[in-house]
Amino acid sequence: MDFSFSDDLYNFPKFGAAAFLLLSYARFASSRLRPGLLRLFSLLPVLSLFPFLPFIFSTIHLRVISAFYLNWLALFKLLLLSFDLPPLSPSLPLLSFLAFSSLPIKAKNPKDPPTHFSLLSLATKAALVSVIFSIYRYKQRLSSYIVFSLYCFHLYIALDLVLFTTAWSVGWFLRTELEPQFNKPYLSSSLRDFWGRRWNLMVSDILRPTVYHPIRNRYGPMAGVIATFAMSGLMHEFLFCYITLDKPTGEVSLFFLLHGVCTALEGWWVRHKNWWVPPVSVRPVLTLGFVAGTGYWLFFPPILRNHTDDIVVAECLALIGFGSLW
Repeated sequence: MDFSFSDDLYNFPKFGAAAFLLLSYARFASSRLRPGLLRLFSLLPVLSLFPFLPFIFSTIHLRVISAFYLNWLALFKLLLLSFDLPPLSPSLPLLSFLAFSSLPIKAKNPKDPPTHFSLLSLATKAALVSVIFSIYRYKQRLSSYIVFSLYCFHLYIALDLVLFTTAWSVGWFLRTELEPQFNKPYLSSSLRDFWGRRWNLMVSDILRPTVYHPIRNRYGPMAGVIATFAMSGLMHEFLFCYITLDKPTGEVSLFFLLHGVCTALEGWWVRHKNWWVPPVSVRPVLTLGFVAGTGYWLFFPPILRNHTDDIVVAECLALIGFGSLW
């Protein structure tokens, strides 16, 4: 397979310019209109154009990353801005508004303890990604379970590196300390701990004010949890369309709905003080085992079914070759 990374690099300024213009307009319109339906209506042209921008990229990696930034993070933040809810404000400087609206970042509360950057941890993860990419060369000789394990490690480490690099670069440029995106998900003691406090925290942070809090306040915490996971499933289903370039199958939505129901039941169970709970030492194994098992059943099949995973692997190997040219 041939991948024209040079074409995507050529198209990247076009994508950046379009995103800049749309978000600049969103800031301008929000500064001129009062919060409410009129401000929301003024932002609809921006929100309706977002889904088309990622298709400027031919590679899956750039297409899905840009779709995640614009069609999930920016979209939800602009919806909150329509009703004058944080994290965005029209009073923010333009560069800050552009960064905080479209990127997986959140300014750190000055009262919170500082985040310690570990160069060793970053180097270790980068080395692990390189090892995984190298093993992919022998993918056809490996069992499906080993390949699936590699995909799980690849998903976590690559996502962590991409989000961390984005946040670190923007934080350095804006001279602002930012919240971490991950918090050692491999130590998760429960589904609530995994999804709410350790995995992809920027998504959790944007789903709370947009979905969880409104539903919880009206229908209770269990309904809030299930609705939040249902929305996450719909958004992941949407993002998968950028990966597979095929119609949704519903499996990814079912994966997150299942986790929403299980997370809600888990919260209900632990509220009963005298009921049995697993020993602390085995909770991470049970939690990660459940995530991996249900992921094997529902999350990965849409990618595996039409061999999109082979394209992703080929892109990774091509990226190594492209990087060696520099």
